[in-house]
Amino acid sequence: MESLALYIHWPFCRAKCPYCDFNSHVRESVDQEPWKNGLLAELAFIASHLPNRCITSIFFGGGTPSLMPPATAAALIEAAARHWAMDAACEITLEANPTSAESAAFSGFAAAGVNRVSLGVQALNEADLRFLGRKHDVSEALAGVKLAARYFPRYSFDLIYARPGQGIASWKEELARALDHADGHLSLYQLTIEEQTAFHAAVERGEFALPRDAMAARLYEVTQEVMEIAGMPAYEISNHARPGHESRHNLAYWRGQEYAGIGPGAHGRLVIPPECAGGAARERGENWVATATLKSPERWLQSVQTKGHGMEIWQQLGVRERQEEALMMRLRLREGFARDEFPLLDAAAVAKLQTQRLLEDHEARLRPTAKGRLLLNWLTAELLAA
Repeated sequence: MESLALYIHWPFCRAKCPYCDFNSHVRESVDQEPWKNGLLAELAFIASHLPNRCITSIFFGGGTPSLMPPATAAALIEAAARHWAMDAACEITLEANPTSAESAAFSGFAAAGVNRVSLGVQALNEADLRFLGRKHDVSEALAGVKLAARYFPRYSFDLIYARPGQGIASWKEELARALDHADGHLSLYQLTIEEQTAFHAAVERGEFALPRDAMAARLYEVTQEVMEIAGMPAYEISNHARPGHESRHNLAYWRGQEYAGIGPGAHGRLVIPPECAGGAARERGENWVATATLKSPERWLQSVQTKGHGMEIWQQLGVRERQEEALMMRLRLREGFARDEFPLLDAAAVAKLQTQRLLEDHEARLRPTAKGRLLLNWLTAELLAA
């Protein structure tokens, strides 16, 4: 029985963070029952196309899924278990903010079946929390982390670095404090300025600037050094874990495994049964399908209520397209990949990139060097140049 990771998108937030370009929306109120029914309907639609799967992970993302009623999470977990087999070690993650209001619901989510929480802490000093538009302060964030440790077998939290004016010493202090409160996993992201965000408009107006490239690179290097010493090396570009604490759900993405996405703006990569892949595509074995749902919450819900799903894209992937996508994901991982996993690899390009010390052999697998990890898009193009 093939494994399947399931992503469930809850699109609503109390406020839009100025750096966020995710599919998140602020609404004064949300009618909960239609949303629960809509997600259940789309889940049933996906299940009808994917028989004989075993769920290895469920991830409630957003938006802010900790704003949904725990009963909705419970209903979705129960429905997934009816549609498919559930792995005995199934990882069920909930994204949450560490505000006292959201932390108060942790007991309900634990009872619903959630066994891992990922907290959006983002900074451990007051000035940067305000700059990032967060609604919690440091003490509230750490209280949320403590409560997560009480209710869930595993937890993680995020920090954003390379913030304006951030120095090496202050970032080391912040990392040390984070490690004092960490379980076995931390996600550490460099701040990027995305289009159509409040930060993008602010930068365009000249209100602030990110650290120069050399400083950002040094902050990245320091992050790797500190986390290696702490026994939580990067298993992916921005994710650090003690052995055995890696995010099972995110590894499914990065290893190019099958995953389904439901809810507004959710993406999936599915292997549909051969009998459903028509014509020449079926003959070539191209039965990987890329899916994406309508991004607008209201349009998605209306579509689900009329058609049983909110799918906007259901597109077969060609062999090369699939290889490019999978290689890009695999290059993010410290574990690397075996050459025979990618028959379209350009052997001459591999040799050249090794000479340039951008790619290395490690335990009979190829992986980017520290320098190469900063050039992933370019590396992918070079490796599949033939």
